Amino acid sequence: MAKKRDTELTTKRRKKWSESPSESSNSSSNSDQTLKPLNLILIFIVIPVISVILYRTVYGPTAVSVGRSVYDRDLVKTEVKYDEIIAEHSRVSSNLSRIFKQPVLAYVTPWNSKGYELAKKFSSKLTHISPVWYDLKSHGANLVLEGRHNADKGWISELRKKGDAQILPRVVLEAVPTDLLKNKKQRDKAINLIITECSEMEYDGIVLESWSRWAAYGVLHDPDTRKMALKFIQELGQAMHSVGLEMESKKNLQLVYVIGPPRSENPGPNAPLKWIHSVMQLLLRSTDSSLQTLAQKIFIGINFYGNNFALSGGLGGGPITGREYLSLLEHYRPSLQWEINSAEHYFVYTGDQNDQHVVFYPSLLSIAKRLEEAHAWRAGISIWEIGQGLDYFFDIL
Repeated sequence: MAKKRDTELTTKRRKKWSESPSESSNSSSNSDQTLKPLNLILIFIVIPVISVILYRTVYGPTAVSVGRSVYDRDLVKTEVKYDEIIAEHSRVSSNLSRIFKQPVLAYVTPWNSKGYELAKKFSSKLTHISPVWYDLKSHGANLVLEGRHNADKGWISELRKKGDAQILPRVVLEAVPTDLLKNKKQRDKAINLIITECSEMEYDGIVLESWSRWAAYGVLHDPDTRKMALKFIQELGQAMHSVGLEMESKKNLQLVYVIGPPRSENPGPNAPLKWIHSVMQLLLRSTDSSLQTLAQKIFIGINFYGNNFALSGGLGGGPITGREYLSLLEHYRPSLQWEINSAEHYFVYTGDQNDQHVVFYPSLLSIAKRLEEAHAWRAGISIWEIGQGLDYFFDIL
């Protein structure tokens, strides 16, 4: 499922030199003497400049540290201009201390290498980092944990030096659910594979994702298989918590379980603020203190990507990254609107084929509102995924 990291940009040059047979050896020698400085200029000046231009075209400008935060620059507001976003998105505060005091889990994907660099730069603002590396698959009657080839031990080592963020790679359960859940040997095998990988690679735990797979197989709709699924997660959690890793000190392996949001092809934000509030209220409606303690174990999902919906033709929407969002802003120069019920900015534009689109993408204010909601419940947040966002989003974390 995971893709390889983006490869480095390279430039290739071809030269063809032709000389007239009538040229003397002396003139050829002089020509070589003249060409040497030109070659040096090409190698040491022209090619690096071209490489930088190509890199910035593909990946966008790198984050620039400034003294003032987005709050000091009055950027967290409803009235946002497209040119303001273009001008300010790469400027981040030089103060990297945490503002949001609850846990922050950040996903990083191999196919969006910018996330790896952002995780290192802003590691002080993150408590958990989840690289998307592993899949647990069925190979006939056997189970196989694939993905170690994605693991970057050098990057992990750099993160360990920079801060205390826990490294919990994501594991997607791709194994056939009925075979896994109904067979104790298969469940034990799966648990053993995961714990062994954590121990050998010195991870702090895993993020487990199986919800969408189980939903597709009807596991969650059948009371019996739903109980089996819950039992498996409990068994895995208990087994991981019983394992201590010898790193700086003994610690238990952590398990974070992902529950995906409902999906819709209708235009709108990924998770309206009122919907988030309703879900948290449903989970923690009791005033019982034990339930309030459980809130600290919940990570409210926050998207750093958006959606571009086609309003005509019933084509639905598709995800867009920060780079694509900036490209749309530059090309169409739209007027951004604040939708109060969902607490998110959006804009409408007419494409080159005279087709209308509506774009929802997180803004500083929409993220700030969701952080306020999480803080009110004393819950943490999880971000999918940091490489798809804009650099100045980190100012409010």
